[in-house]
Amino acid sequence: FRFKDSLAEDLWSADLVISHAGAGSCLETLEKGKPLIVVINEKLMNNHQLELAKQLHRDGHVLCCNCSTLVETLQSMDLSTLKPFPPGQPEKFALFLDKVVGFQ
Repeated sequence: FRFKDSLAEDLWSADLVISHAGAGSCLETLEKGKPLIVVINEKLMNNHQLELAKQLHRDGHVLCCNCSTLVETLQSMDLSTLKPFPPGQPEKFALFLDKVVGFQ
């Protein structure tokens, strides 16, 4: 589909998600504990998606490929090797921010 207000319902019912490597798409999928293949858009200028995808792959949370290697990735994937993505800790950021701006 080209546009949808929310993918939450689709993500909950998915067994595997194939997505671009946008930060929102990656984090929303990983927070739901779904296996994720990120397909890097190599045509983006200053490809920030590549950096995120490679780091998530190095950390063992996603499989990473480009359009030309997607089929090969699907054929050879072993989803059991993926590590769960750790939950966020917003309270730590809030404490850090309080300290920086002088509330503590």
